[in-house]
Amino acid sequence: MNHIKPLPLYGRIKTHLLTRIQSGEWQDGARIPSEHELMATIGASRMTIHRALRELQQEGFLRRVQGLGTFIQPQPHRAALLEITDIAADIAARGHQHSATVITLEAIRADVPTAAHFSLRPGAKIFHSLIIHHENQIPLQLEERFVAPLFAPHYLTQDFSTQTTAAYLQSLEPPAQIEHVIQAIAPDPTVQAHLNIPATEPCLRLTRHTWTAAGPATRSVLTHPGSRYSFGSLYTPGPGQRR
Repeated sequence: MNHIKPLPLYGRIKTHLLTRIQSGEWQDGARIPSEHELMATIGASRMTIHRALRELQQEGFLRRVQGLGTFIQPQPHRAALLEITDIAADIAARGHQHSATVITLEAIRADVPTAAHFSLRPGAKIFHSLIIHHENQIPLQLEERFVAPLFAPHYLTQDFSTQTTAAYLQSLEPPAQIEHVIQAIAPDPTVQAHLNIPATEPCLRLTRHTWTAAGPATRSVLTHPGSRYSFGSLYTPGPGQRR
């Protein structure tokens, strides 16, 4: 018979502290109790407390500042990959404030690659927008979107500083098919300026194509500072696929 060894004391303390972090009891950036305070409340030695804190720091959950204490390290936002999410709703769910700056909202002439995606002739009219999304006034996403006029004929009359393009387009008709492509990129000067990041900041770029039953609907290019954002997904296998 195999016996599962119980966690050592420092491991149980680490789990206890991590639960308080992930539950939101300790908010991002908050100072946590000192080693002496944790010794008094948990009843463990300073060496044991120190090891638990050290490992949580190494794993990126804590940040220790000499002379000031230990603080919760904010985690990059992790977005679902296999679905279309509303960035404003994601930010609100974290208790933060979303705001948007509309840089461009216009009709343009489709270049050859864009026209090919939308099954249009080169030079045909296509709707185009460029929007910066902020979380607590910090730029989180640069959204460039191309939209088929037949799919959203009133796209250019919307106020996308008060509603997101994703929410508006989903209200018209949910996509029948979605394609996602993720790339790691170095930001060009335009991206640097809009996201307020240096040239050395790596970025994550998600290019998304959507189709409805009537044909191609949108092409979206979503660029995020790598230190502020990450992508992830949860897949649940269907019957006969579980292992």
